[in-house]
Amino acid sequence: MSNPRVIIDTDPGLDDAVAILFALGSGRFDVLGLTTVAGNIGLDRTTANALGLLAVAGRGDIPVLMGAERPLRRWGIDVVAIHGSDGLGGITLPPPLVTPQTGAVEWMARQLRDNPAGTIDILALGPLTNIARLVADHPDAAKRLGRLIIMGGTVDEPGNVGPRSEFNFASDPEATAIVLQGGLTPTIVPLDVTRRVRADMDYVNALRGTMHGDVTAQVLEAYLQDGKQSRPLHDPCVMLLALAPDLFDIETRMLSVDLSDGADAGALQPNPNGSPVACALRVDVPGALALLKTGFV
Repeated sequence: MSNPRVIIDTDPGLDDAVAILFALGSGRFDVLGLTTVAGNIGLDRTTANALGLLAVAGRGDIPVLMGAERPLRRWGIDVVAIHGSDGLGGITLPPPLVTPQTGAVEWMARQLRDNPAGTIDILALGPLTNIARLVADHPDAAKRLGRLIIMGGTVDEPGNVGPRSEFNFASDPEATAIVLQGGLTPTIVPLDVTRRVRADMDYVNALRGTMHGDVTAQVLEAYLQDGKQSRPLHDPCVMLLALAPDLFDIETRMLSVDLSDGADAGALQPNPNGSPVACALRVDVPGALALLKTGFV
C-alpha cells in the first residue's frame, strides 16, 4: 500500500512536535504540507516551530502555510505554563529551510481540488479554525477529503480546561461545531484515549540516536509531568490512528457542541439530533507506544 497523503494542520506545541517528527521520520506518510493555526501559542510562533521541525528532519521540500491567527469569534486560551513562551519549552530548533506562505485554507482547497477525491487526508492537531473555514468557504473541496482525523474533545471523561471541555475544541467552539456538523464524518481522538498514552524516562532515552529522535527526546523531557512520566501524548495518537486504526476501539456517537460562554464552551454533548462522529474511545497502549517508537529508531 502507498503511504497516506496528508496535510498536517497544527499549532506546535510540544506534543504536536512529537507527532510531526514521527510523521516525518517514520517514512510512512507522504506529507504534502503543514498548515499552522494559533492555539498552544500565537500564529507567528506556531509557524516558526513548524519550520524548525521540518528543518530537524531536513525536509525543505514541504511547504508551511500560515492560517488563522485567532478563533472565529473568541479569544484563545493561554497554555504558556505547559508549553513555554515559545511553545516548545525552550528547545532550540535549527534555522528554517523554507519561507512560510500565507493562505493556508485556500492552499488546502487547491490541493483537494487538484487531486482525485478521497486521496488526501487532513490530520488536525490544533484548534479547528482552518478546517472550519475550509468547510464553510470551500465546501466542494472539503467534500473531496479522504479521512479527517482530529485530536480533540472528551466523550465519557472530564475535560482539561473545563469540567467537560478539552483545549482544542474549547479554543474555538464555533469552528468545532462547523467541522463536526459539516457532513464529513470525522474521526476524533479525544482525551478518553490520549490520557492513557504517556512516555516514561526509559522510553524517552530509547529514542535517542538520530537527529529527530534526539530532538523528540528533548521535547518529551520538557513535557515530563513529574520527572518520571510525560503528560499525555495527545497529538501523536492522531498519527498512530491514521496508520493503525486496529489499535483503537472506535464508536460512532451522535454529538453536538456546547456554544455557550460558560466553562464548558466547546464541550461535546450527547444529542440524538446531533451529528455522527466516529470517536476513538479505547487504545492498546503498549501497541501504540511501540508503533510510535518506530518513527525514531
